[in-house]
Amino acid sequence: MTQQATAPVVRHVDARHRYEILVGGERAGLTAYRDRGGQRVFFHTEIDDAYAGQGLAGVLVQEALTHVRASGLRIVPVCPYVAKFLKKHDEFADITDPVTPEALQWLDGVLGR
Repeated sequence: MTQQATAPVVRHVDARHRYEILVGGERAGLTAYRDRGGQRVFFHTEIDDAYAGQGLAGVLVQEALTHVRASGLRIVPVCPYVAKFLKKHDEFADITDPVTPEALQWLDGVLGR
C-alpha cells in the first residue's frame, strides 16, 4: 500500500495542546496551540520532511480550525503558517482575532520563553 492510498487523518490531542496529522498511522506533522479564555492561540505548525510537499499542512490546519469553530472558540494565528492559511480561507474570518502584543506576551509566559 502506498502513502497516497491512505487518506490523512487529523486527531486532536488535547493533553498535548495540539492537532496531529497521521498518514498510514504515522504522525506526519502537528499544529500546536494554547487556550486563552475563549481563544485558541496557534503558535507552531510543522510537517516532517518525509511528508513535505503533499499539502498536509493545509489539511491539518483546515481540520484544526474547523474543530475550533465547532468548539465555540476563536482563533489567534500567531503561527505564520496559520496566518497565511487564514488569508486564503476567509471562511474563518468571523472567528479570527488579531494577534496582539498582550497575546504574544501571554504566550511567551505560558511557553516559558
